[in-house]
Amino acid sequence: MPAPLRLGLAGLGTVGVGVIKIIQQHAAMIEMRAGRPIMITAVSARDPSKDRGVDLSGYAWESDPVALAMRDDVDVFVEVMGGHEGAAKAATEAALTAGKDVVTANKALLAHSGQDLAETAESLGRVIRFEAAVAGGIPVIKALTEGLAGNGMRRVMGVMNGTCNYILTRMESSGLPYDHVFEEARQLGYLEADPQLDVGGIDAGHKLSLLASIAFGTKVSFDAVELEGIGDVSIDDIRRAGDMGYRIKLLGVAQMTGRGLEQRMTPCLVPSDSPLGQLQGGTNMVVLEGDAVGQIVLRGPGAGEGPTASAVMGDVIDIARGLRLPTFGQPATTLADPVAARSAAPAAWYLRMTLQDKPGALAKIATALGEAGVSINRMRQYGHPGGDAPVLIVTHKATRDDMMHAIASFAATGVLVGNPVAIRIEEV
Repeated sequence: MPAPLRLGLAGLGTVGVGVIKIIQQHAAMIEMRAGRPIMITAVSARDPSKDRGVDLSGYAWESDPVALAMRDDVDVFVEVMGGHEGAAKAATEAALTAGKDVVTANKALLAHSGQDLAETAESLGRVIRFEAAVAGGIPVIKALTEGLAGNGMRRVMGVMNGTCNYILTRMESSGLPYDHVFEEARQLGYLEADPQLDVGGIDAGHKLSLLASIAFGTKVSFDAVELEGIGDVSIDDIRRAGDMGYRIKLLGVAQMTGRGLEQRMTPCLVPSDSPLGQLQGGTNMVVLEGDAVGQIVLRGPGAGEGPTASAVMGDVIDIARGLRLPTFGQPATTLADPVAARSAAPAAWYLRMTLQDKPGALAKIATALGEAGVSINRMRQYGHPGGDAPVLIVTHKATRDDMMHAIASFAATGVLVGNPVAIRIEEV
């Protein structure tokens, strides 16, 4: 019988406990599928006395994850602690140096240090697998590195943070404002300890940068991701977008253009009847577009004990089977230095503004748009008993620069009340 694959598990939070449950409940099935037994030999976490709802008595305990990573009875170091510095990084580096393969759910670590870690691993004949770091239980890394390896990728996009999608869809269904739903999400435990990682788009931006590296053969460049969170999305925008047939999503988009690599994680409007528009609650969706395959849509749970542990175990079983791939789909030393580019492709735009209720006000806004090269596709003026007039405009395709020029010129019209809202409409 082949020798067991021995795991050292660092982190006994939600995901770590999920991994233990899968191994304890499905040991025989996993052995048949992997071709060898898979077992946990040692674990590491802060508090050895905490009741985690699983039996840990059969595992050795290490208080230091670096010591765990260097144990002789560990073949694969499984890192589910989180954090892009400190113990997670030190233990991962120690594991590679000690000749271990690594499976991680740590998108922040790879977004900040993925290139260096990949070069280290590959120079030592080791592998780093990270399916669980992006979109939870959705096998998007495997899709890019294996199933779609024969495609020149055109675009990667998706909703990659379930908390943000929950907040936006909850605002729509309940009619409640952002602050109220944010607090609701916090009380339900949906938010990170630092909520800005979620609602600021940082967590999703980490994931997008990893997918872009694989899709376009570039070094991970998280610092070049254009980030804008959902904190400024109002209930008025959600309602008005709905009136025009759209929904607002925190949408990640990455594509290679003649100017360089575009990466943005920002609120966008998508058609309500599109797959992304129909995505509800905490579910994630990733859309992959290749030159040969066309468009592939992957949908599923983006977080949680079971889905994320499922992704971890998929990677572990691949290693047990002998599957060994470069970290980002091609040798790390061949990954190109990306040239960062902001989106210049024309797109339709959603504009919401309030105008003074006086003759010629709307005509002045239309003139300002026209002079900037932006034409109006649809427009709606909402009834108002008196005072100022709410107006909604959907434009034809225009560049970002033209749209920003138009908005800057609105102030000179003398009819604008407050600041206008402009949100890109993404074709999906």
